[in-house]
Amino acid sequence: MIRIELDEPTLARTRIATSPLWEVMTSLYVLHRNPGEAPWPYTGWVRHARRVLAEVPATAPVRLLAIGSRAPDFLSPIPTSATPTLAEQLAELRATPPEVIADQIPRYHRPDDLPGWLSPFVTDRQAALDRLADGIEAYWDAAIAPWWPAMRATLDEEVLHRARALAAHGPDALLADLHERVRWARPVLTLVKPLEQHFEAVDKRLLLIPLIFSRGALACSTDHPEIVAVSYQARGAALLADGAPAPAAPTGPAVDRLAVLVGRGRAQVLRALTRPATTAGLAATLGLAPSTVSEQLSALLTAGVVHRRRVGRRVLYGLEPAGVALVQLIGDEPVTASA
Repeated sequence: MIRIELDEPTLARTRIATSPLWEVMTSLYVLHRNPGEAPWPYTGWVRHARRVLAEVPATAPVRLLAIGSRAPDFLSPIPTSATPTLAEQLAELRATPPEVIADQIPRYHRPDDLPGWLSPFVTDRQAALDRLADGIEAYWDAAIAPWWPAMRATLDEEVLHRARALAAHGPDALLADLHERVRWARPVLTLVKPLEQHFEAVDKRLLLIPLIFSRGALACSTDHPEIVAVSYQARGAALLADGAPAPAAPTGPAVDRLAVLVGRGRAQVLRALTRPATTAGLAATLGLAPSTVSEQLSALLTAGVVHRRRVGRRVLYGLEPAGVALVQLIGDEPVTASA
């Protein structure tokens, strides 16, 4: 068991964030823990990811992240914003200060027992960090990026759901219903894991990180001086069940009735909002400039087919019933209203 004793200030500062880099880390754990056939819903994705690691030499450095519990936290830094991009997190990884590495490594390994894979981060820090970041980027592009739009939409919905629970019922109710292997009995948060550890979080911040790839690998990061981070399995991992996303079918001469009615850009935004999303998330998914997406959202808000909800520092957009009707009846797509 990992037991984390939370004082009142830490509990009161409970927040939620997503992390592409932690998805990379835990996806590699899924591969490492399942050398044979992986369980549903990861079976098809694992086959694809293994081909990537075998056939794309640039991905080799990411194997460092699958070495298990003895990896210092600087290899997978805590997200510093609610919805960081992978590029932002890799920039933070590349910029890891030498004093952070010097502080964390002794917590995991004695100087006379330093593993060979870890030595370069001491002897040639910047080169080692750059190699790792480059490997993560190559792995991400080939193994995770095809699924990321659907993953991000699922995680946005998870964050919105948990943030509402936090706002309405407080951190006690949130932690009590987080995951079957996360147990909350004030003031101790327990992660059900084989190892035995105990930490005290005094005047810190508790950061919860929902992950699609977190099945069976609850992660806990306590090396940060101000933040204790705990990951858990987000709902919606079934999106990985069908293997690699199929490429979009070529469009024929059929008329896009929704685009004719509201314009092509607004039709794209409406269809993308079948799950709540931020302006930045929509821009990335649709390949549009954020300013263009903001303009389309403004018009759709005025028309009453879209709503906006503030969750902490984030603003999520979703479909009003009128927007659902437009997409379903005119756009010929079955959807449900987003809360």
